[in-house]
Amino acid sequence: MTPAAFLKLALSLPEATEASHFGQADIRVRGKIFASPGERAKGAAVLKFTPEQQQMLCEAEPEMFAPVPGGWGAKGWTQLFVPKTDAATANSALWTAWRNVAPKTLQKLHPGPRA
Repeated sequence: MTPAAFLKLALSLPEATEASHFGQADIRVRGKIFASPGERAKGAAVLKFTPEQQQMLCEAEPEMFAPVPGGWGAKGWTQLFVPKTDAATANSALWTAWRNVAPKTLQKLHPGPRA
């Protein structure tokens, strides 16, 4: 998957918008960050997972997922290496991160695929 395709997929989620925080691009739903584009080193995007989701994904697909180094990673923020990811995996990961921050009322309107 290319970074451009990943960004297009991320922005296709309900009410997803592109913004920035501390000079880094991010993707939000109703003002809450759930992802970043695949613009970091090695084509990494960053996704907002719970620590349990992060552990499961990193163990299942270690070439695609890795904790963000440091304290943010301990809170569940996870790198997704976009060039090593297929569209189905990226879509599932983005929906998971989106659900982790989207308001419950918005989730009811847009249930999306389940991981």
